[in-house]
Amino acid sequence: MLLEKKPVNFEDERGSIRDILIGYDIDAITILSCKAGSVRGNHYHKVSAQYVYIISGRLLCAAQSGDADIEFIEASVGDLVFNPPGERHAFKALEDTCFLSLTKGPRRGKEFEDDTYRFEEKLLT
Repeated sequence: MLLEKKPVNFEDERGSIRDILIGYDIDAITILSCKAGSVRGNHYHKVSAQYVYIISGRLLCAAQSGDADIEFIEASVGDLVFNPPGERHAFKALEDTCFLSLTKGPRRGKEFEDDTYRFEEKLLT
């Protein structure tokens, strides 16, 4: 799991501009809303790479690659979290939260479940 603090590129009296990704080929952009305390994920994707961009709120993010220890980070507005293929991941809303999921690979639309693999031992509950 990788966390990037995405800076504002430009700001004036009209507002601001912030690039999320530059030069990436993305297959799907999905917006998700989460109520405080809710958990999403507790799965992995064999092929799909996933980026999560926080629009509002805060998420506790957990990830695990192979037999490594579980990694925990807190992401907030303007942060971008990356989960590569094969990495187990889960997100817990620390408050009402809205985020974008940007994916490359078959995890999209009606094919969402085709590359989503759940596991019994939860990273977050």
